[in-house]
Amino acid sequence: MTNKQKILIVDDDPNIAGLISLYLVKECFETEIVHDGEAAIKMFSTFRPDLILLDLMLPGIDGYQVCRELRKTSQVPIIMLSAKGEVFDKVLGLELGADDYIIKPFDSKEMVARVKAVLRRTSPATAQAESVAAPKQSGNYVEYPELIVNITNYSVTCRGETVEMPPKELELLYFLASSPNQVFTREQLLDHIWGYEYMGDTRTVDVHVKRIREKIGEHPRWNINTVWGIGYKFEVKR
Repeated sequence: MTNKQKILIVDDDPNIAGLISLYLVKECFETEIVHDGEAAIKMFSTFRPDLILLDLMLPGIDGYQVCRELRKTSQVPIIMLSAKGEVFDKVLGLELGADDYIIKPFDSKEMVARVKAVLRRTSPATAQAESVAAPKQSGNYVEYPELIVNITNYSVTCRGETVEMPPKELELLYFLASSPNQVFTREQLLDHIWGYEYMGDTRTVDVHVKRIREKIGEHPRWNINTVWGIGYKFEVKR
């Protein structure tokens, strides 16, 4: 029997935390709820979650501090939850090591889908299986020398190894790689990846590109290049 994946929910609003737990339990996850930052750090050690849903506005130690503290010793996936939709807050969360950022109020189906997507990319069992036997690609994907980005199963393989990426990073990489040598402005990338309703500024794109580059590095045949004053392109050398 497969053990259920465990989700730690950190939110000072009992009603919101309870609803999140309800939706996740229906999807066969095991959940634990705490309502402040200190309790989250303590519960992390005992509960050993596979993913943390972390509210930013917490009494005492806030979500940013919790994320910073956990990142000292662990790479457990963290999805931040916040009613604060300013770009500064999102960028800060991502720079501190969060894997995704969801703005309240959010749709329950989207929340569950994001949880599953992040877990799919960070599950040790999945990563091990993919590294042992790389199956033939199916669905929608782009392939370059030593790089495969599959948007259907949200997987990235670089130099023969699985690369863990949050959904937005993977979607951005796939979009750029699908149009080699084409230059996109930051505004175009925001529109395509985050949607026209997204009110953030272009620093969000810069942060995501930086993190993608750190994960896949440079290659003699391809690279994500900055086009100064304009945006980015996935450059392919023949």
